[in-house]
Amino acid sequence: MTAPATVPTWKIDETDGLETAWITRTPTTLAARGRVAATRPAPYWLTYALETAPDFTTRRLQLTAHTPEATRTLDLRRDDTGRWSVDGTARPDLDGALDCDLGLSPLTNTPPVLRHGLHQGPGERHFLMAWIRVPDLTVHPSRQTYTHLRRAADGTATVRYASGDYHADLLIDPDGLVRDYPGLAHRLG
Repeated sequence: MTAPATVPTWKIDETDGLETAWITRTPTTLAARGRVAATRPAPYWLTYALETAPDFTTRRLQLTAHTPEATRTLDLRRDDTGRWSVDGTARPDLDGALDCDLGLSPLTNTPPVLRHGLHQGPGERHFLMAWIRVPDLTVHPSRQTYTHLRRAADGTATVRYASGDYHADLLIDPDGLVRDYPGLAHRLG
């Protein structure tokens, strides 16, 4: 059963911008359409459509980025055997990754959190991600770790995100969505 759409908007501190996503979920899938408007370090607009497979793994992410210099598109896909392609070209360096990670977007933290219930209870998971740098839409492999730190009485959880020397303790709501990503974004409303 599909729940009604959830429509969060985040203030993206790092770009002095906003992101709004229209998210629909079933117990095992997520689909989202979103828009980003950024002003730093240079203005850009971004639209995306994300679709997961029945285990919250990325199936497809389509992106369009508009900058003063160019319009770029990206079609990132993961097939049922776990192989990735970027604009139809195989990317074996991403094989083994389950998720995409859209740079400067709190939305793409949700699928791995939901898949492993990291907003509900203890656990630490290590991932290879297909990380998309914005606004140039280049795709790179990225090693990341998510660790459940605690859960509050109201159902919000703190989950540590780490990649290389960087880490941030994300405040995650009971639905698995980021409320606060210190230094990057916080949800409005």
